[in-house]
Amino acid sequence: QVRLVESGGGLVQAGGSLRLSCAASGSIFRIDAMGWYRQAPGKQRDLVARVRGGGVTNYADSVKGRFTISRDNTKNTVYLQLNSLKPEDTAVYYCNANLNWVDYWGQGTQVTVSS
Repeated sequence: QVRLVESGGGLVQAGGSLRLSCAASGSIFRIDAMGWYRQAPGKQRDLVARVRGGGVTNYADSVKGRFTISRDNTKNTVYLQLNSLKPEDTAVYYCNANLNWVDYWGQGTQVTVSS
């Protein structure tokens, strides 16, 4: 069974850093784009960053210069380095990946930034 498992969320003070990881497991023979979305209470789920199979990345304007997405294809894992965190970055962060031509979501990991 194909699934995504996230880790690395937590509570951090403003200005701090976190690193999120998302590992894909199961019978996987193709991985296209992998990315991270976030959803704050009462708001829609928005794209944070995405990396395509060829390595091209794109970021939400609000995180450019602070967050970095990367992937390790040997481990079927995508990472999100969050630096210079702000209280407005507080949200549940969801991993998303296109595996075997199907979109999958992780269970979400909470990131809370205190002021």
